[in-house]
Amino acid sequence: SLYTFFFIYSSLFSSAVSDDWKASVTKNLDALVTSCVVVPCSFSHPGNPLPSSKLRGIWHISNRRDKVIYSEDKSKILDAYKDRTTILGQLGQNDCTLEITDVKDHDNGPFCFRIEIVGAESQKFSFVEDCVDLKMQHSPPEIKLTQSRAAFEGKAFTATCSVRHTCPSFRPKLSWSRGNADQIFEKHEEISPGIWVMESVLTFVPEEKDDHSQLICTAVFHGRQTTTKTLHLYLKRAANYKNIIIPIVVLVVTAGVIGLVSGLIIKKYKYRIMELQSQEGR
Repeated sequence: SLYTFFFIYSSLFSSAVSDDWKASVTKNLDALVTSCVVVPCSFSHPGNPLPSSKLRGIWHISNRRDKVIYSEDKSKILDAYKDRTTILGQLGQNDCTLEITDVKDHDNGPFCFRIEIVGAESQKFSFVEDCVDLKMQHSPPEIKLTQSRAAFEGKAFTATCSVRHTCPSFRPKLSWSRGNADQIFEKHEEISPGIWVMESVLTFVPEEKDDHSQLICTAVFHGRQTTTKTLHLYLKRAANYKNIIIPIVVLVVTAGVIGLVSGLIIKKYKYRIMELQSQEGR
């Protein structure tokens, strides 16, 4: 019948098209419990670009399409994930990036992306070969705290505090135990898909009172988890050329005076010896 022919044609067409629908999902990411995690995701498809209104993005657990963690239809979302998941990107721009907030112990996945075309019931594609596994972290990542060079009294000193994270929607807040806004420069960048680094650079001029002091950097993550790192300052004294030159000048002048006096004394005794020799000769 015509209906049977159409069904077979639709199935074949869907199968052919699905071969060309591809997704790229970051496979493994750390996720800090109580914070958030953002999973980079993109997809491609044949034919002309499709508007977001024609696409429905769904995230589900593994190959269980009924275990939905994100959908526009909130009634389909598992209770454990309601109000905690969203797609950050525009599906019309082939961006299916997933955000999970208030990360729980059970949010380890694997989570897989599924795309549906509105009005085309036969065109639904789950990318179960491209899923993300999350490794749950109960403690914040360690801060890296470095200094540009040795600290000298009276000379500009720079310290850098940085920390990795997977929650760019709510980046960690870095703070110092000293310094003001004019002395601090911040940078936030992605170093690999899904992994970001928050960096704070502090520059100040140490004084004598800063010797043997502590410089502390604190990172506060979304969800209020906190970690710190301490740098101990040991100041070196810059070479003071006055302290070097003045003693040398005094030494040279003293040596010159001693040499002059010694010369006069020697000359006087030579003259006296000559007088005595002359008297003996007579």
